[in-house]
Amino acid sequence: MYSQGTKGLSRIKSRIRELIVWADREVCMEPDEFAHRMGWTVSRTGFCARAYRDPRFDQLRHPHRVPEEVS
Repeated sequence: MYSQGTKGLSRIKSRIRELIVWADREVCMEPDEFAHRMGWTVSRTGFCARAYRDPRFDQLRHPHRVPEEVS
């Protein structure tokens, strides 16, 4: 059986994790909302770190090179 101390420690760890997730959301809320309004994708890469990407970049193509004429 687990002692009361172990259950208490588990609750504390759980609460700390919840606070970290809450703080992360609060800090990045405005940029995330802006990105979603613009239609960008948001990937969480760490605590208070995000990667924002505009999916339209995937539609861009490199222009075909036209051979230069040498005179």
